[in-house]
Formats: sequence, structure tokens, C-alpha cells
Amino acid sequence: MLTRTLAAIFSLTLVSPALRGEEKPPFDPYDQSKVALEVEPPAGFKGKKIVLVAGRQSHGAGDHEFFAGTAIIMNLLKQTEGVFPVMARDGWPKNEKIFDGATTVLFFMDGGGGHPVIKPERMELIQKLLDKGVGFVNLHYAVEYPKEPGKRVLSWMGGYYETGFSINPHWDAEIRSLPKHPISRGVKPFVINDEWYFNMRFVEELKNVTPILTAIPPDSKRGTPAAKMNPGRPEHLAWAFDRADGGRGFGFTGGHFHRNWADENFRRIVVNAILWSAKTEVPETGAKVEFDPKDLNKNLDKKGKGEFKPILPPMSREPKK
Repeated sequence: MLTRTLAAIFSLTLVSPALRGEEKPPFDPYDQSKVALEVEPPAGFKGKKIVLVAGRQSHGAGDHEFFAGTAIIMNLLKQTEGVFPVMARDGWPKNEKIFDGATTVLFFMDGGGGHPVIKPERMELIQKLLDKGVGFVNLHYAVEYPKEPGKRVLSWMGGYYETGFSINPHWDAEIRSLPKHPISRGVKPFVINDEWYFNMRFVEELKNVTPILTAIPPDSKRGTPAAKMNPGRPEHLAWAFDRADGGRGFGFTGGHFHRNWADENFRRIVVNAILWSAKTEVPETGAKVEFDPKDLNKNLDKKGKGEFKPILPPMSREPKK
């Protein structure tokens, strides 16, 4: 344990001075202009087109960095041959034609009553995509839906965060084991602090749902009446869903803290899941998810008027033996 702790501390010393907060980075952390948006695959492309939709600016600096986080996901997906990620911003593409030919659609954005997806005409558009077998992936707040549209989302993703029923505290999720599933390939047990949602609303008897990340939250975090009814219960924080129409869905409740993209297990779970939802073979060792920690401080939303404070990688931890 001491050796791992010293190694973790040493690894932080290798981060550039700019990212330790000693000086400003040699680039504008708020310059988003270099991120290609709504760019179609080249003519004749025969691989998998994956559409990633980032939400509008939300929360404070370093939290809900939907644009920067989605840009990271796009760059990670580019490491898999035969995949072409297409990114849109502000909750919905400017040109809905960008959805044409998609094999998976991903939403990383604010949810609840202001969820960009719940407009009736958008729900219908997504339904038509899913009827063709397109994958459906929601990250963090995007998994939250009001009860009525949530009933429909159950058939898309197998589960969702139901306002007033589920709960969204910050806590250390200790992932002690993972199921045998393509999404878990190359992922090791880990511990990481995030706003992990739980007490999700799932399809009855978890039919066709495979829990991917499961942990036991402190009972003090069970803040809704429904959550308090199950003290000590393991909770599912990410899950895969094999839809009746042959398509695939994936829900992932983490992603509040932008810094967590620097954790290899965290990244690989999400990238593996996107590939799986697109029916792309996930390598036995997991998808490639190479990452430079300095990229945590690129493409950020400019929030507030304070001085720039670099986002630092989390301290990687393993579950206690």
C-alpha cells in the first residue's frame, strides 16, 4: 500500500508545472475553436459513424465540462480503426441530418426537466434511429429523465435516473469486481470519487440488463425515501442493455468531475461501451485509450470571472484487499 501511495505521489510530480498550478498553461484552455464539429465521414467511409452530442455550459469550473469531455471521448474513439466520431454541441446538432448513418448516438449533457432529448419531436427522431438498431448511450446527468419520458427511455437504455426516486450524491465508489462482458475488457477494479447516481429505475427484474459498475454507497448518501428503503444494498452505477429490437443501450452515471477522464479505467469503460453499443468488436485487452493529462485543461467552458485553476488528475486508487 505504501509503495502504491509513493508511486501515485511521484506520478503527480511528473505533471507539467502548468498543470500543478505553478503557471498558466502554454495554450488557451478556453479555446474550443480547434474542435471539429458536425463533420461527416469522408466519402466512401465503410466503418462505424458515432454521433456524440455535448450539452450546454453547466455548473462550475471543472464540473460538467460537457464540451471538453466530449472532445476527449472523440479523440479516444479515433484510436480505434474503422470508427469515425462526429461531435455536436449545445445539446442538439445544428443539422439533424448528422444523425443519418449513425451506428450509435451519445448524449453527455444536463438532463431532468430541461433534457434536450425530451422534446416530443426529438424523442420521435431518436425512436426512428433506434428502430434501425442504432445504439443509445447516456453519460452522467443525461441519464436523468422526468417520469413520463423516462418510461420510454426504459426501452432504449434499460434504466434511467428518475427525478425524486433516484439520488445523486458525491462519494467514493469502490469497484471491487467487474462482470465478464466486452465493456469490462481491460478494466481493473478501481476506486474513484464522483457524483455517482444510484437507486436507478430499471426494467422489471433487470431483464436484458447487465450491471457493469456496482458498488455499495454509504447509507448516509441514500437521500430519497425510495433510496433509504434499501440500506446496504449494492447499487448499479453503469449498465449495458440488450434491447428487444436488437440494438444496445448503455447508461453511465459518473462524469461530474472532468478530472476523472485522466483515470484509465474510467476512460476505458466508457470507450468500450460506446464501441459495444455500435456493435464494434472490443479488443480482449480493451480499447486503446491513450491520454495526455494536459488535455484535461483544453477546450474548457469559461465559467465565472476568477483566475484559471488547472484541473489535476485524480489520485488513482485500488480497492482495499
